[in-house]
Amino acid sequence: MDALPLNLTVNGRTRTLAVDAGATLLDVLRERLQLTGTKKGCDHGQCGACTVLVDGRRVNSCLTLAVMQDGRSITTIEGLAEGDVLHDLQRAFVEHDAFQCGYCTPGQICSAVGFIDEGHADTPRHGEAGSDGELRNVIREFMSGNLCRCGAYTNIVDAIMQVLQERGRT
Repeated sequence: MDALPLNLTVNGRTRTLAVDAGATLLDVLRERLQLTGTKKGCDHGQCGACTVLVDGRRVNSCLTLAVMQDGRSITTIEGLAEGDVLHDLQRAFVEHDAFQCGYCTPGQICSAVGFIDEGHADTPRHGEAGSDGELRNVIREFMSGNLCRCGAYTNIVDAIMQVLQERGRT
């Protein structure tokens, strides 16, 4: 099969590639662009380890054909920090020990960035009044597509809450 042209902006850098029509975004990121921070977990879109941001929205890269993202902006875990300065969610994950083995952490952090940037923390859902406990439930709901087999969920929610508080959104 002939390779198809693909133009992406990945972590702020324009990339032009020729890829197989069946190549997933995950495989292109890891194998062609050597961005191995994005993890291959279940390869079925069930664990969230492969979560990246496409035009700012959370996407399971293992379920997304790379050619379908032509012209889009992709942000991986490697693109969140600015030089040696960690993104505030990366810093909060470290401060709250929101990981154990670390395998799910890149997907968790990318998903949390999307959750916040998509505005889900700003609007109470399902009649919620916006209390701290209710916001924690909203975070759990929107992060439920990202599994952590080590069970660091409480610390993950604490890290996200910290960032929301720092940004004045709680």
